Amino acid sequence: MSLRQAFEAEHARREAERRAREDAERQQQEADLARAQELYDLLAADQAFLGEKGVSLQMSATRFTVMLDHPDYRIQAYFEGGGIEVRSADKRSASTPTAAPRKHQSVDTVADAVLVIAQFLADETR
Repeated sequence: MSLRQAFEAEHARREAERRAREDAERQQQEADLARAQELYDLLAADQAFLGEKGVSLQMSATRFTVMLDHPDYRIQAYFEGGGIEVRSADKRSASTPTAAPRKHQSVDTVADAVLVIAQFLADETR
């Protein structure tokens, strides 16, 4: 094998690995977005309940985030790498509009995210 052939083979191998990584990342992002949409749809089905609690439901498809927003607090579920991070933040004592997280829990399923969101919402609406 010549140097040129070895170089071209190595270059092709690296290109194939790069494409495989990009494809895997794209597939993971698509799965995260689908799960975020699933959570959003589940929460949107209880829109009347959310309205009673003074909470608005929002979703960011670019950030794979579903958020319950209230003037006093924010509960957010962030989807990344197949996992879900659920956070609760108190806006009343925050010095910035984003509010620092008070509670945080990692879960693996949308059903578990719904349970944690319900727990955090119950904590906020005693």
